[in-house]
Amino acid sequence: MATIDITEKTFDGTVAREGVVLVDFWASWCGPCRRFAPTFAAASEKHPDVVFAKVDTEAEQRLAAAASITSIPTLMAFRDGILVFSQPGALDPAGLEKLIAAVEGLDMDEVRARVKARAS
Repeated sequence: MATIDITEKTFDGTVAREGVVLVDFWASWCGPCRRFAPTFAAASEKHPDVVFAKVDTEAEQRLAAAASITSIPTLMAFRDGILVFSQPGALDPAGLEKLIAAVEGLDMDEVRARVKARAS
């Protein structure tokens, strides 16, 4: 599966999906972003069951601000609509594979229980 571009209008609907959604916040002028892009694209081909989305922070400044993006690239991982990972910095291929495996391996009942406990 190729990566998809998302905008402020499509962000919520994209990350709310069931399953794993990875979102790469990037900009064309950002060297580390350009170096991470092929890694992200290659992983999207290896994991057709995962949604790989990209947000151009220059074009989507309000979305980047709403997501509290202060450094790029920033990678966010959502599982079943819940943000389970957010970290600035580019990952190497092995690091990205490790992240995908960790997100896929989460016990979502436990995650939902923690989210509920924090909200209380």
